[in-house]
Amino acid sequence: MIYLDNAASTPMHPHVIAAMQSAMDSLAGNPSSVHQMGRQVKMRLTEARERLADWLHCQSTEIVFTSGGTEANHMALFSAFLAGRKRTDRPHFLTTAIEHHAVLESLELIQELGADITLLPASLGGRISVDALLDAIRPQTVCVSLMMVNNELGSRLPVEEAVQRIKSIRPDIHLHTDAVQALPNLRLSLSSLGVDSAAFSAHKIHGPKGIGALYIRKGQPFFSSLRGGQQERKRRAGTENILGIIGFAEAVKMLREEWEIRQEKLYRLNRLMRSVFQQIPDCEVLSPDDAVPSILSTAFSGTSSSTMLMQLDLAGFAASAGSACTAGVIAQSHVLSACGYPENIRKSAIRWSLSAMNTESEIEKLKDWLQGHFKSS
Repeated sequence: MIYLDNAASTPMHPHVIAAMQSAMDSLAGNPSSVHQMGRQVKMRLTEARERLADWLHCQSTEIVFTSGGTEANHMALFSAFLAGRKRTDRPHFLTTAIEHHAVLESLELIQELGADITLLPASLGGRISVDALLDAIRPQTVCVSLMMVNNELGSRLPVEEAVQRIKSIRPDIHLHTDAVQALPNLRLSLSSLGVDSAAFSAHKIHGPKGIGALYIRKGQPFFSSLRGGQQERKRRAGTENILGIIGFAEAVKMLREEWEIRQEKLYRLNRLMRSVFQQIPDCEVLSPDDAVPSILSTAFSGTSSSTMLMQLDLAGFAASAGSACTAGVIAQSHVLSACGYPENIRKSAIRWSLSAMNTESEIEKLKDWLQGHFKSS
C-alpha cells in the first residue's frame, strides 16, 4: 500500500517504536509515586517535557501533556470561556469556518453554554483576511482561535500578523492556535510568536497516537476541566501516558535531527506531485502555491471523491477526501464550502498528504495509475 494520507496520521518512526518498547520493559512505576521506581518515571517525564519545550522555544512549565490535539484545543477554548465569563455575561469567540472540527465542535458546545461565536469565511485556497478578523472583534470578544496550517488545503494562515495586530489593540483577548499541522511543517518559536495557547499532536510527526500537548503561556488564566489528581501542575488530572509521552519526545528528537532533510524531501515530492497533476486532464490543484509541502488538495472533474477513493484503495493507494475525522463518511468538506468552492469541486476533492517516508518511485506509480485510469475512462 502506498500511503499518501499522512495528514491524517504518520507511520511511527523506528526510533520512536524502539524508545517506547524500551520504556515498556523498564518503567513500571507511577510518576506521582515517591519511591525510586516512581522517581525514575518522573525523571523521564520531565526530560520529555523539556525536549518538547526546547524545540518549541517555550518554558517547560508551559507544556501540558494531553491525549491529543483535540483535547488540547478543547482545554484551551474552555479555559478561555471560563475566564471570559468572569468579564462578561456572554463571552464572544472569533474563529474561521475552515478550522478543524476539534475547534468548531468545542465552540458549538461553548455556544450552548452561553457564548457568542463568529465564524469567518475564507477565500479560495484557504486565505484568511486579518483585516476581517479585526473588524469582527467586539467589546465582548475574549478569544480568537486561528489555526496555523489548514489540514485540508495546507494553506498557511496569518497567525503571526493576527497576534501582533490584535494584541496591539486588545491585549486582553486570548489568542489560541491549532498548531497540529504546523508541527511537521513549520519551525515554530512560541515565545516570539506571542500566542497564548497552542495545540499539538504526536502522530503527525511519526509519533504515537493518543498523545498531544497544550502550550499555555505563563501568566494566562487556566481552568482545568479534568479533576481528580495533582498531575500536570493541577492542570490535567490522571496518571500521565508515560509511554506515549516518551514516544512523543523521541519523535520530536528525530524531527529536530532530520528537519532539513525532511523539508527538502517534502518540497521535492510536492513539486513532483504538482507536475503529475498538471498532466492529468480535468484535474485542478486546490492548494495554493505557498501551501506547506506535505498537503496537496485536488479535484477531478466528473469523478466523485467516494468513487475515486475506492478505486485508489483497490489499486493500492491510500488518500482521503479531507480530515480523517470526517473522511469515514465521505461528507463534503466544510473547508472547501467555507472557501467558496462550487459543489462539483467539493464532490470530487481528494487530499494527498506526504511525509519524508514517501519516495519518488511511489509518486511515479501514482502518475502511471492516474494516466491509465483517466485514459481508460
